[in-house]
Amino acid sequence: MAWIWITLSFALIAHLLLRALLWKKKSKKKLPPGPRGYPILGNLPLLGQNPHHDLHKLAKKYGPLMHLRLGFVHTIVVSSPEVAEQFLKIHDIVFAGRPPHEASKHISYEQRSLAFSSYGPYWRNIRKMCTLELLSNAKINSFKSMRREEVGLLVSFLKDAAHDHTAIDLSAKISLLSADMSCRMIFGKKYMDKEFDEFMAVMQEGVVLGATPNIGDYVPYLARFDLQGLTKRMKAVSKVFDAFFEKIIDEHMKAKKEEGESKDFVDVMLGIMGLNEGEYHIDRSHIKAIILDMLSASMDTSATTIDWAITELTRHPSVMKKLQDELEKAVGMNRAVEESDLEGLHYLNMVIKEIMRLHPASPFLLPREATEDCTVNGFHIPSKSTVIVNVWSIGRDPKVWTTHNPEEFIPERFLGLSVDVMGHDFQLLPFGAGRRGCPGIQLGMTVVRFVLAQLVHCFDWDLPGGISPSELDMTEEFGLTAPRANHLVVTPRYRLSE
Repeated sequence: MAWIWITLSFALIAHLLLRALLWKKKSKKKLPPGPRGYPILGNLPLLGQNPHHDLHKLAKKYGPLMHLRLGFVHTIVVSSPEVAEQFLKIHDIVFAGRPPHEASKHISYEQRSLAFSSYGPYWRNIRKMCTLELLSNAKINSFKSMRREEVGLLVSFLKDAAHDHTAIDLSAKISLLSADMSCRMIFGKKYMDKEFDEFMAVMQEGVVLGATPNIGDYVPYLARFDLQGLTKRMKAVSKVFDAFFEKIIDEHMKAKKEEGESKDFVDVMLGIMGLNEGEYHIDRSHIKAIILDMLSASMDTSATTIDWAITELTRHPSVMKKLQDELEKAVGMNRAVEESDLEGLHYLNMVIKEIMRLHPASPFLLPREATEDCTVNGFHIPSKSTVIVNVWSIGRDPKVWTTHNPEEFIPERFLGLSVDVMGHDFQLLPFGAGRRGCPGIQLGMTVVRFVLAQLVHCFDWDLPGGISPSELDMTEEFGLTAPRANHLVVTPRYRLSE
């Protein structure tokens, strides 16, 4: 039997080499500059544990519009605001597609989610539904009392810890807060059992798997062999997700809301199940994919941003003091922050912009795919190319951020700078831009501003064990989001006089 496997292996290698040669012959048009690739794998070996760092270094050599060959896939890497505008605005419709992706195939129900589905009628319909039923200003405002209640519970816990001089895992507490708020918006309640704890742990693995370079995505003939063991892990994650979402759907179907009763997001989606939306039939798999999308997007990005913000403020006491002074002036020391206080907090906004520049929750925007051939800056971009926008790299471009060292945390760089995070200014793109930009900008910003303002106003933060702020571990963990690799452990000190 061994000779059969050897023969098949040689046949596969010969086929792949022939395909690579044919691929090279077809690529006579002028592609963007980039590094020379290896046979079959192309430039995949250049990507390490933190691909956003690796591509940032390569862009310094080859420029902000760079071509890589990842396996057999043309991959375009964007690393400057000017080039990002070409792809996300000027040629937005051409690059509104999503490439096939093993992770979303297994985890996101064959790419049925809002984030990973193909551009077309189905995507437009579910985006409209998600916006109206969860992400509109009216919906966001309707959850104001829920946010106050959940943040109040966290403040109460931290106040007790401050009284006892107890060090707490703040990263875990922020993550749990974000999960509880997301569950109440989407499911109508929060879950506090072992099954949900398992789900949360598996969701973190799913975030990592979703961003791990998978050879099966780039050399499709090798996908079936699962050389990295990723598909096996994805299927295990998918089973946990599916069981949890099936339970939620069943709960909602048993407790079906009557006309006029307040409905949560799952109730609304169940109301359209069985209907034809555009050219698609909405069924349980679509609903589960969209639930996962809304849950992961609302939980991970906000928690990651808040966690990095507290970390940087702890490392920079003068910035922390300046923000606390602004909050003290606006709110006073006799009460906690209310969402109505947030409007005039200009320094808070600068701090958040600086965090999103230096530590974007998602270092890469979700990849796009060219739906047809296109020319950008004089270079040929072939149809089916995958486009990666490295917002982490854009945030560190010294040609863009000229007033201060772009590697340093300095919120004052935004003084007098009319740059926002809404997708209009391509030097700061934490939520993306164009058709495939994140529809949850308003919700995300509301949560981040409110929670961060509350934590900074109510508490000072001490590092345990005599650790100096300059010694804080700033290592990040790469995934669809890039949180701290090690949790932030701090001891709170309550500041208010109430």
